[in-house]
Amino acid sequence: MDPVQPTGENYANPKTCLFHVLFKAAALAFYILSAIFIDSFVIIFVVTVFLAALDFWVVKNVSGRILVGLRWWNEIDEQGESIWKFECLDQESLARMNKKDSWLFWWTLYLTAVAWIFLGIFSLIRFQADYLLVVGVCLTLSIANIVGFTKCRKDAKKQIQQFATQTIASRFTSSLQSAFSVV
Repeated sequence: MDPVQPTGENYANPKTCLFHVLFKAAALAFYILSAIFIDSFVIIFVVTVFLAALDFWVVKNVSGRILVGLRWWNEIDEQGESIWKFECLDQESLARMNKKDSWLFWWTLYLTAVAWIFLGIFSLIRFQADYLLVVGVCLTLSIANIVGFTKCRKDAKKQIQQFATQTIASRFTSSLQSAFSVV
C-alpha cells in the first residue's frame, strides 16, 4: 500500500467513523428532541447520559485507536496519585494514518464539546438547572476525551521527536566510528 495517499482519498475506516459520529449525534439529538416528545426528566437524563457514556467509551477505546492511533487511560497508584498513561502507534504507522479519518476524529471531538457548551448556556438562559446537570455530565465526558487525547497526541509527538533525535545521534555516532576506524 502506498503511504502517500491521494488528495481525493476516502475514509479508511468508514464503520468506525460512523460509530464515532453516531453516538455523539444520538446523545445530542435525543437531548434536543426529547423535550418535545418526553415529559419525564429522569428518562431524558438516563438516556442522554447513557448515550454520552457510550460515546465516551467508543471514542476512548475504539475510534481513538483506529482513527488516530492513540489511546489513553488514567490509573490511581498506591498513594492515591492520578497517573496518565498514553499509547500510540509507531512513527511509520502514524504516518500511514488516513487524513480524513483523523480530521473527522478531531473535529467531531471538539465540535461536540462546543455543542454541549451552547446547550448549557441555553439551559442557563432558560433557568433549567436540572437540564444543566445533564449537559454538565455530557460535557464532562466530552472534555475528558479531549484532554486525554490532546495529552496523548503531545506525548506521541514528544516520543517521535525523541526517537528521531536518538536515530540521528546513533547514525552520526556510527558514521564517526566508521570514519575513525578507516583512519
